[in-house]
Amino acid sequence: MKPNTYRLKTMDKRPPRSSKNDVFLRYKLWLSAVSGEGIIGEGQYALLRAIEEKGSLKAAADGLQTSYRKAWGDIKKAEELLGYELTEKQRGGKDGGKSELTSNAKNLLKAYDELHKKMDNAIENAYDDFKKQIK
Repeated sequence: MKPNTYRLKTMDKRPPRSSKNDVFLRYKLWLSAVSGEGIIGEGQYALLRAIEEKGSLKAAADGLQTSYRKAWGDIKKAEELLGYELTEKQRGGKDGGKSELTSNAKNLLKAYDELHKKMDNAIENAYDDFKKQIK
């Protein structure tokens, strides 16, 4: 890769320069149980997508730079709160273990994506109205 190309790509990923008068809205979306325990948020979402992509909980955890134990615990906790399994596991063997998302997990991710898009649009519209009111 040419140095200029790398620098341009790196610069494209940087947030816009802000002055002390710039205001940005930030928000997070997650689903939780009545108890307040998180079911799915950014971390669990990324973990499920990584399992889907890599076919293994260990590979997904490694790719997200988190421990296998934490990743396994996050999946187990979400499964307990949801009342259904998110992964189908095949232990060890000649080629090692593998994990696949259940149809329930795939439906959850699809619904979460759709919810996130709707929330993004609604929040963007509300923020546009907010900015107009404060000018």
